[in-house]
Amino acid sequence: MLLLIQYTLIFASVLLLVALGGCFSEHSGVINIGLEGIMVMGALGGALMMKFLGSGASPIMIILLVILASIAAGMIYSLLLAVAAINFKADQTLVGTAMNLLGTAAATVMVRAINSAEDASNVSSSIQYIDQKKAFLVNIGRFEFNWFMLVAVIALVLSYIVLYKTRFGLRLQACGEHPQAADSVGISVYKMRYAGVLISGMLGGLGGIVYITAGVSEWKFENGVAGFGFLALAVMIFGQWKPTRIALAALLFGLFRALSNVYTGFDVLVALKLPGSIYNMLPYIISLIVLAFTSGKSRAPKAEGIPYDKGQR
Repeated sequence: MLLLIQYTLIFASVLLLVALGGCFSEHSGVINIGLEGIMVMGALGGALMMKFLGSGASPIMIILLVILASIAAGMIYSLLLAVAAINFKADQTLVGTAMNLLGTAAATVMVRAINSAEDASNVSSSIQYIDQKKAFLVNIGRFEFNWFMLVAVIALVLSYIVLYKTRFGLRLQACGEHPQAADSVGISVYKMRYAGVLISGMLGGLGGIVYITAGVSEWKFENGVAGFGFLALAVMIFGQWKPTRIALAALLFGLFRALSNVYTGFDVLVALKLPGSIYNMLPYIISLIVLAFTSGKSRAPKAEGIPYDKGQR
């Protein structure tokens, strides 16, 4: 049971971080379908930082630098969406889809190039971080606490405060609801949308490194992040673009994802004699069912996905 709780919390942390990122972007008026690709690039930035830091660095140094590297990689990659969608008014769904395809491919090529540069016979797309990963873990009895769980809670609290208790958050939401009205009172819609996309890149990149370090000490980047970016979008929609509801949805989806890791420890589940692949599919099946019944009542920001035209009223 403790293992189930542990995996539920860490997977919920991933979904919470990435879904909150999508929430900021969509509240600004930009649909971020590219969260999957942003997660991959954030994971790459954090994994490379762990690789080059080595095992001699202090735990605090590892935690801070890995988080900063993941955030930076995610934000830089999210600029592709920002420039294309905001400046060039490109179709946001197509740009996000392209980012997802490019992210995994680019990460794979870069990791293979780095590995082959160090050892000509090594053309794998994997990075090991066995010793460095220990910096993020604290054993409390039989429970393994991960510092990323605390980071996710802090991100949730800050997201709620920023969106609903600050001038910035209210302006951001105004740009996603009625950008022309926001512009008429002196709010720069372009700047606010850039801010929303960059925040989504920051949180999405952070979610990427949390995901790849959740259960393993080596990651093969050609595997991407197993659709967690799309699952985070489902969490965001199910949570109605509200941080507190997103947190509850993340826990629900995290529970179903955790079952695929620990189902062999439950006699009832083993007695069902279902193949392990069924449990791996559960979170995605649940997301389809949930969205089928709730998407009709969803209330997305009114101007999301619509390029802003300053001359339109």
